Amino acid sequence: MEITAEQVRSLREKTGVGLMDCKEALKATGANMDKAVDYLREKGLAKLAKRSARAASEGLVYSYIHTGGKVGTMVEVNCETDFVAKTDDFQAFAKDVAMQITAANPTYIAREDIPDEVKEKEKEIYRNQARESGKPEKILDKIAEGKLEKYFQEVCLLEQPFIKDPDVTIKKLLEGLVTKLGEKILVRRFTRFQLGETSES
Repeated sequence: MEITAEQVRSLREKTGVGLMDCKEALKATGANMDKAVDYLREKGLAKLAKRSARAASEGLVYSYIHTGGKVGTMVEVNCETDFVAKTDDFQAFAKDVAMQITAANPTYIAREDIPDEVKEKEKEIYRNQARESGKPEKILDKIAEGKLEKYFQEVCLLEQPFIKDPDVTIKKLLEGLVTKLGEKILVRRFTRFQLGETSES
């Protein structure tokens, strides 16, 4: 039976196992995807879940206070194991993220965290601005979408340019760390404090 590259790729996505092992499992099970998954589990090769589904319940809470003590941040960064949480790379990332939040003042972690009504309100503002500047009605939505992308880069931590290297976003920085350390890593939450600031401001 001929095993296709698509079948191998699909099994790899389900199990996180190497391509050659996936191909062997498909051959052994007559290309039955469910049986191939079981075959790999029985051999102890399959990860219990893809990295994205792993529990990231370890990590640390990092605090950064800017010189002068007028502004600071507390951020929770999670990983899968206490071992990784103690590595220099992980702790350096947590520090960089805390400094980023302190300097760039994001409102959200990711664009998915922004309520739909906020996005729609922003788009409507951009449409009206474009309309008032004389732009044709048929391109208002396109202009608004472009400005919304810039809005995401301003208010979403993961989409902001890294303050130490503006050519890299925080998301890219995070992806590089995940690749290096081999664990799911995420920024869970943060709070930024500024002297004299009220909760309404």
